Amino acid sequence: MKNRIRVLRAERGWSQAELAERVHVSRNSINAVENGKFDPSLPLAFRLADVFEHPIGQIFLREDEDGT
Repeated sequence: MKNRIRVLRAERGWSQAELAERVHVSRNSINAVENGKFDPSLPLAFRLADVFEHPIGQIFLREDEDGT
């Protein structure tokens, strides 16, 4: 699953650690989600949507069937 977390975080000038603190997870978790190594739980996805003030569908993007 693709996501826009890195872009949204950068737009706000937040470090991974700052975002992690805001959503109550480790910096390593944010790094893993940003790099597509970990898909967040639904509660974490909602916390991220809340902190960025965007619907989940604007943060997490489905990949096309061809993998792009």
